Amino acid sequence: MTKHYRALLILLSLILLGVAVLWRPALTQQADVTPPATVYKHSEETSSVEKPCSNDHPEWRDAQVIEGVDIVAAPACQPDNPYEVAVSVKGANNVSMATLMQTDFAQDALIMGEDLDKDGDPDVIHIKLEVVELNGGTPDGDFLMNTYDIAPGIQPGLWVYAPKSRGMAVKNFNSTVAAPILRVPSPSIRVEQGDKVYITLENTHYLPHTIHLHGVDHPWMTADGHDNDGGEEHAVFPGKKHTYEIQPRHAGTMLYHCHVQTAQHMMMGLSGLFVVEENRPNNWVQTFNMGAGQVRHPSVAVTKTYDQEYDLFYQSVDKKLARIIQDANDPRLIARHMSRDYNMTESFENYFLLNGRSFPYTLRDSLVIAEENQTIKLRMANVQRSAVALHIHGHKATITGYDGVEQTQAQQITRDVIDMAPAQRVDLSLKTQNNGLNSYGPGLWMFHDHVVTGTTTDGMEPGGNMAILAYQSLLDAQGMPKMHDELLNEVFSKDYYAKKQALWGQGDFAHLLGEAGLIAPDYLRVIGFGLAVGLMIGTLVFLLRESKK
Repeated sequence: MTKHYRALLILLSLILLGVAVLWRPALTQQADVTPPATVYKHSEETSSVEKPCSNDHPEWRDAQVIEGVDIVAAPACQPDNPYEVAVSVKGANNVSMATLMQTDFAQDALIMGEDLDKDGDPDVIHIKLEVVELNGGTPDGDFLMNTYDIAPGIQPGLWVYAPKSRGMAVKNFNSTVAAPILRVPSPSIRVEQGDKVYITLENTHYLPHTIHLHGVDHPWMTADGHDNDGGEEHAVFPGKKHTYEIQPRHAGTMLYHCHVQTAQHMMMGLSGLFVVEENRPNNWVQTFNMGAGQVRHPSVAVTKTYDQEYDLFYQSVDKKLARIIQDANDPRLIARHMSRDYNMTESFENYFLLNGRSFPYTLRDSLVIAEENQTIKLRMANVQRSAVALHIHGHKATITGYDGVEQTQAQQITRDVIDMAPAQRVDLSLKTQNNGLNSYGPGLWMFHDHVVTGTTTDGMEPGGNMAILAYQSLLDAQGMPKMHDELLNEVFSKDYYAKKQALWGQGDFAHLLGEAGLIAPDYLRVIGFGLAVGLMIGTLVFLLRESKK
């Protein structure tokens, strides 16, 4: 080969490489530029876009009375099943079969003593919990079972405590979706100060677990001398059951969680709020608050001071840990991968959840919905690995308690950033008086973790534990925030979090962002780059061989 041909090949390779590297879609500021055809379009035909609210049970939002239980209104898109609230207040043994059959509770999930003492409410409570797997693998095929989406298209493997249930774990025979009672987080549990409470863990799972009552007043041993602290040395093995006995003397916001391989099992989801309410006459408390969120039957002590009550439960998920139960079905393999191969010190927090969901699903059932001139009680817990710095836009809340201990008036602090260390609980009094301090006025005020990773979902923002303090006048008929249509159309799509969708996808702007504004990368440039690199490498190899001749 002559020197001229060699030089020409080298020059051609360098030109192609330069064109592939430097070429970009035109980034022009001209107003009359037509966006490229690949810009994401909002339309009903886009299958990845969900309705922000399915509006399945609008009748559940109304205030109502079931079995003599007053259930307050819940304007959010996905309100709790009011029949579950009624059973959670009265017990499965004190409601009609017709009411019980409107729930998934087993007949012995919650039993309350029939004999009421002189204060007018039951004082002996029997609770039965199971451990349930969500989004787990199955030997029946390449799909997940008991599916539960934390955000559009995102299904990490999870474990939760759930009230003992009846029937199937899925919605119906033709579905792999988990029954509504099986969800994240484990339910908030409420009992009354002085109640005799028996909590039985019926371990139907394939690994050992316990229930540790974190911060809850309890003796170290049961009355018959067995374990009562739920430590790892007293694990409840598969197929076994164990009852923990308490009669708490101190009221406050506490926790419960598994204490077997605590780091892994808590991050897998085995934790929940445990609230001990102050003793009051005729105080039928809501024993289960499914998935946390709004308390639809607040206690007597709460209603004397507050207009509303909410549970806010923050947790995180490491997708590498969560994947273990999706990649193997054999409990021996899962145990090995989780306790030997997986290293918690090298783990990450990829998903950040508020009440079991990440944004935008937090808008469906984790809004705090307010009116002007209200006082709202917020019970918060942080069970993720990192700290939470909760910031509420437009408001400053007052910290009234830490870790189940009420603060004196002099100790109470009003702030707009509230810190919570891992496993810490904080009680807040949120006032909506429009005085420039407690509230700046009605709005759709975001509240979120100001540790910036907390508002991401596997690195994509907006996501994570972001939610809204919404004044009711600014919600539509389905309980979704008004004036958010463009954002909701954008993020209620699995393509958004799979990074296959345009960023800020309106056509008149997205093309200015290059590849981030396209529904997919610019494959022409990628292919051109690959061809140019291949041609250059081939030319160099050819020239090297020629030089050796």
